[in-house]
Amino acid sequence: MKWWIFALSLFVLFVLPLTRFLDGYAQQLAHPDVSRGTGTTHTPHDKHGNDDWEGSAQGAAYSEFNHRFAGLFVLLFGLAELGHALRYPVPVWSRFVLPAALAVIGGFLLVWSDHEAWPIGSLSFIQTFSGHDPEILQHKFYGVFAATAAVSETLRRVGWARHPAWAAPLVFFGLTGALLLFVHSHGDHPANSMIALHHTLLGSLGVGAAVSTAMVSWTSGASRHPGKNWELAWAGFVILIGIQLLLYSE
Repeated sequence: MKWWIFALSLFVLFVLPLTRFLDGYAQQLAHPDVSRGTGTTHTPHDKHGNDDWEGSAQGAAYSEFNHRFAGLFVLLFGLAELGHALRYPVPVWSRFVLPAALAVIGGFLLVWSDHEAWPIGSLSFIQTFSGHDPEILQHKFYGVFAATAAVSETLRRVGWARHPAWAAPLVFFGLTGALLLFVHSHGDHPANSMIALHHTLLGSLGVGAAVSTAMVSWTSGASRHPGKNWELAWAGFVILIGIQLLLYSE
């Protein structure tokens, strides 16, 4: 496969779905007072009305957009990793798709993960990170994880950090993030059962991805030729996570 075909495939898979999701998100926000499928109304959310926001059409649209936005970038770097696992003649720059995508996801979550949290909402920095709302704190944790892993993976891929231990942030935070999904809750949400199912699936896939990338790192430290099967497993789990995030709904 020529590199330009691979790059074009990534472009099509990324740009077209993003355009669709942005359009759908804008349409849902244009009608914030009507709950999907119920015909009931909710009062606008303010700093005292989180119960009105949670489960409302506007709140669900916001949450779904965040998950799907992250899913597009996860799928993007998963496909890039798959190209390398299959030993396709992809360009050198494609090795940096993973850290670049993680950097975008990390920055996005740190700013926009929750509409009421710092820095875009009414909660201050201290209130956001004090732990009074575990859901917000976990979302911010995922932002820190992605940003930290982006830095460590960039250093690894430019050759400045060659020791396998530099893979630890991706493995440790990935595994921790996956396990947290099993206890992640959206409070008194009318779609809690569906959300719990999504989180269980994502957590299971995340554990598989963390174990796979750990094995890739371990085999690369023990040999100059890391196990191809583990590389394929890593890419496969990441792609499935991306697809699952794209299918996320409330």
